[in-house]
Amino acid sequence: MPTRTAAERRAEARHAYDAYLAECPARQLLDRLSDKWVTLLLNALADGPLRYAELGRRVAGVSQKMLTQTLRGLERDGLVSRTVTPSVPVRVEYALTALGASLLPVVRAVKEWADGHIEEVAAAREAYDRGADAF
Repeated sequence: MPTRTAAERRAEARHAYDAYLAECPARQLLDRLSDKWVTLLLNALADGPLRYAELGRRVAGVSQKMLTQTLRGLERDGLVSRTVTPSVPVRVEYALTALGASLLPVVRAVKEWADGHIEEVAAAREAYDRGADAF
């Protein structure tokens, strides 16, 4: 087996994604996916396309700015599609793409885990905070 130069090893490493490395593109994707609005919006779109205002009502607490930024990011990443229907007023709908739908089981599981374990997490937080007060 021939030896490889350091440059060859670096070039090869660039093709093997490792999210533990700061410059890895997979890490950038993980940054996007770990956002709470991403998880909630993808789950909201699970049952089918929704208009912008419907998404805003469905995901309580999201500001218009964050809703717009998050939807643009999801569209850029190919997870959500945006369809404009010319009418008065213009109708804009957002839907999961096939790629976005493939992510749905993961984000759905995270949301369901959070819904199912929040009481345990709240109890752990209270216990931790009581212990931190002792110092």
